[in-house]
Formats: sequence, C-alpha cells, structure tokens
Amino acid sequence: MKKMPNTVEDIKRKILLLKGKEVNLQINRGRRKTASLRARIEDVYPSVFTVKSSLENVISTYSYNDILCGEVKISND
Repeated sequence: MKKMPNTVEDIKRKILLLKGKEVNLQINRGRRKTASLRARIEDVYPSVFTVKSSLENVISTYSYNDILCGEVKISND
C-alpha cells in the first residue's frame, strides 16, 4: 500500500508532477455515494487544481485539502 502524503505541500508537489497526465479519480460525494472517473489534470493553482473529464469534457475543481481529508483519491494507473 502506498504511503499517502501527509501535508498540503507534499500533495501540491505530487499533483504538479501529474499535470497533463491521465489519472483515475475516486470522489466521495457523501452519504455513501462515490463517483469514479478518468480525467486529465489541466491546471495547478496555489489552492486548487482542475481536472478535465475524458468522456464528458467537463472541467472540475478540487482543493488539496480534499485529498488530504480523503474525499478525493488519485491514482495514475
């Protein structure tokens, strides 16, 4: 099992390395609802990053705290 980064700065560095690459996102929507999608990391900003869905051509924004709290999980398989 991979060790998760434990600071926001670590997460920012990891996301910056994945910029422009296809990744799998698993998003916790609350109340036992999850969504999985394949997307490309478009832009990286100081507080958030944006991803563009491969199939739906939709851009979504997530914060680094979403990853830190476990609401969003990224894998680059």
